[in-house]
Amino acid sequence: MLQDELQNFVSNSTGVQGAILATPDGLALASVLPPGMNEGRTAAISASMLSLSEQIGHELVRGNIDRIFVEGEKGYGVLVSCGDAILLVLAHASVKQGLLFLEIKRAVAKITSLLG
Repeated sequence: MLQDELQNFVSNSTGVQGAILATPDGLALASVLPPGMNEGRTAAISASMLSLSEQIGHELVRGNIDRIFVEGEKGYGVLVSCGDAILLVLAHASVKQGLLFLEIKRAVAKITSLLG
């Protein structure tokens, strides 16, 4: 069911190229990644990014981290907590960020209910 939900999210969200749902330990639960991306490495990097950002948020007295946003020349990576899991979303550079964040919020609600 997680794989199906992630596939629906990627297929039906404008500008989304891929996504992975991982545990905080860096193990993949479900993924729909672009060709050439390694699922295991991507899950591990996602967990590391979240852990480091939580430490940064604490040290900078910024509170809990809502999202990690990486902007590159080829697009965006957005990492969010999703219940007891981590969701990394990859999107085209041309995507409208506000719409992307809204779609991610909706996906998180659905996935969190599946994780139960």
